[in-house]
Amino acid sequence: MARETGCGPQKWLAVDETAAAFLSRSLSTRPPILLPPPLHRAPLRPGNVVEIAGPSNSGKSQLLLTAAVQCILPKEWEGVYFGGLGKAVMYIDLDCRFDVLRLAQILRKRITQGCGSAHPTSEDFEKDVSKDKFHYFQDTLFSDCMKRFLYVRCYNSSELIAALKSLISQSEARGKVLGTGIYFLMLDSIGAFYWIDRAPQPTTESKGNTISFQSITENVVQEIRRFLHLQPVLVLVTKAPIYGEGITTSNDFQRGSSKYALEDSTASRYSKREEEKNGSYREYMPSAWQTLVTHRIKLQDLEQESGFSEQGNEVLSVHTSEWVQPSLNTKEKFYIKDDGVGLIQ
Repeated sequence: MARETGCGPQKWLAVDETAAAFLSRSLSTRPPILLPPPLHRAPLRPGNVVEIAGPSNSGKSQLLLTAAVQCILPKEWEGVYFGGLGKAVMYIDLDCRFDVLRLAQILRKRITQGCGSAHPTSEDFEKDVSKDKFHYFQDTLFSDCMKRFLYVRCYNSSELIAALKSLISQSEARGKVLGTGIYFLMLDSIGAFYWIDRAPQPTTESKGNTISFQSITENVVQEIRRFLHLQPVLVLVTKAPIYGEGITTSNDFQRGSSKYALEDSTASRYSKREEEKNGSYREYMPSAWQTLVTHRIKLQDLEQESGFSEQGNEVLSVHTSEWVQPSLNTKEKFYIKDDGVGLIQ
């Protein structure tokens, strides 16, 4: 090898970069991302794919919205520190349950907190003129942040694949307008079309390719890998688990109507509750998807426990989070509040 390159072994093995320089270059290329709890435990970088699994009402979408606000908020604005990333988010809604009012609530609360920490006891804001300037400051920042939030709704797997194919062009277009490309890619939730894609028998296209749930998932994975290769981003994906033998807690069965929550018998209801409590569910995504995922976190809803808000006048539901990949062997309790997610110490 040394002879082919035209240099001696000693020159070929010579040190051209120190460990400190290598670490500095690696961190600058893909810097670590600090997310709000409970996603802060595992070190995450652009290129990672994080799967957030849990039953309905376990806080999956709330974690996505909290992370999205962290991404679109600037680190600093007009001399006020907010601690955000100032990057763009692509949010792909697959189960049509995205709540834009909840996103706006979290964002406005974070902006108010940042402004309050910068001017905790300022008497100027007691004057009407200063209040007007203060509200104008908040509204301007809110509008600037929302420009970095990109939303796509898909009603089937074909639309999802088409949306993933357009990620590169959309990121480049947004980069020219906003000065920053897509930094977070969010999918909520990846198993939304599981029963639709699995129900029909596999068919063959004119080109000889077989269309099945397996092939559809492979196409989704291929498009995500292609986008990550060209532009490293952090991918956050929610997934509703399927329990037992055909029992599921997919969002399709819990859309606000009580008739979808009915079970065939008391035994099936007991089985479902027990499996949700134990957190045991079978993996239904193909191996192509499982190899794509680099990090996994499991959420649960503790129905038997409840907490109180900081004012003490509102009962809040308690949830747990557990990192499965990498395994941290710890469970953390958290609750949903107005400005996102809060840990229970």
